[in-house]
Amino acid sequence: MLLVGNLPVVGQAKPSQPPAPDAGYSGMYSFLQDGEFVQVSVEEAGRVTGFVSRYGDQESDRGAFLDQFFKQGRLDGKNLAFTTETVHAVWYEFKGTVERGAGKNPGDEAYYLLKGTLTEYTTDVNKKTTSKVREVVLKQFPEDLNSAPAARN
Repeated sequence: MLLVGNLPVVGQAKPSQPPAPDAGYSGMYSFLQDGEFVQVSVEEAGRVTGFVSRYGDQESDRGAFLDQFFKQGRLDGKNLAFTTETVHAVWYEFKGTVERGAGKNPGDEAYYLLKGTLTEYTTDVNKKTTSKVREVVLKQFPEDLNSAPAARN
């Protein structure tokens, strides 16, 4: 045992770092239709990764499940923006904010909401791009839906 003066020194406790306030924003959020979702992962320095998982709605992919990974994503305070990769001539751009929702506790459904403008871009066979803009509110899924199911005996 080390003594300093007459007092024993057991070791210095390092102050624990509280999680970054935006760490809780990571998770799954609803998308445009039932069964569709956005996975958002907030990383260091405001970098955001993730993907949109949605049903195809073009003739060639109608009903198929498509994943569109973020080409770029950024969180600055509560301001969130992301753009997806193009899949089957469609990509999305979101610009909005992360806000508290109706969920009472972290992990509850709609504890956080993504509110903002979602623009869907579509390029046709003639290389003409059109856009559809809509205001959206994407609700965070409950935490038990974000994790893998527990192993059964």
